[in-house]
Amino acid sequence: MSQYEKGTGKYAVWRGLVTEGFKKWLKGDKIYLRDKERISLYVSEDTKEKWLKYIKNNETPTISKLIRKAVEFFIESKKDQYESDLFKIGSLKVFNISHALKEPLTSIKGYSQLLLENYKDKLNDHILDTVKNIFDQSILLENKIISFLDNIKVETEYDVLLIEDDLATIRLIKQIFESRGFRCKGIVSGSKGLEELGNAIPKLILLDIILPDLDGYKICETIKSDNEYKDIPVYFLTAIAASEVEKNLGKANGYILKPFNFSDFEPIFTLLNDKKVKN
Repeated sequence: MSQYEKGTGKYAVWRGLVTEGFKKWLKGDKIYLRDKERISLYVSEDTKEKWLKYIKNNETPTISKLIRKAVEFFIESKKDQYESDLFKIGSLKVFNISHALKEPLTSIKGYSQLLLENYKDKLNDHILDTVKNIFDQSILLENKIISFLDNIKVETEYDVLLIEDDLATIRLIKQIFESRGFRCKGIVSGSKGLEELGNAIPKLILLDIILPDLDGYKICETIKSDNEYKDIPVYFLTAIAASEVEKNLGKANGYILKPFNFSDFEPIFTLLNDKKVKN
């Protein structure tokens, strides 16, 4: 045994049992040295020598360890990129991810609850406990989705949120802002506009007063009464008479009347430029 251990660097007895390597050695089978591992079975002598030289200089005794080190190095080198990609989650739309998770979760939660309520007496104890555990875990996952994903506020991919039901006006205003280096997103209804605020926070809101679903004055009031959105400048964009708008201006920051001149947007361009400088 001592001759085997000295010559091979392997144990003849490990944890009280005679090793298979020692048994093979007794039979006269070839025993590969510890540092050569199985690489000698698959590669040429030249490649094997290069490998042995490499592990001697780099303290990497096995191929599996080399792979682990390579993976760790790759992860570390890409860490900043991955973190950056995670924070660009706004481009993937957080609410889409939330929706994609909730859809299958609805079935898991629903069917497990259905089994518990309608088939409780027909299930044996083991299956019943398993179904209960599935249902409980689905509740935990649901709460995590709601508390984390549904409450993320991401940076917008645009500067101005335009809530306007006329598509021609939306196209025109988007071109006006783009000509000055700003991005504008058009939403055609008040309810969708408020929903959009739940996904991303713009630098400024342009708001039509007469919309197909909600009153623009009420929308402005809703925005300004919310602590998270109250500091977003809101400008009315309307064909209503100026005297009427001024009477109901409320907490809005200003208004632009239709039909408008491009110069009417100068105060807004100035405001957006100031925000750009501060950021």
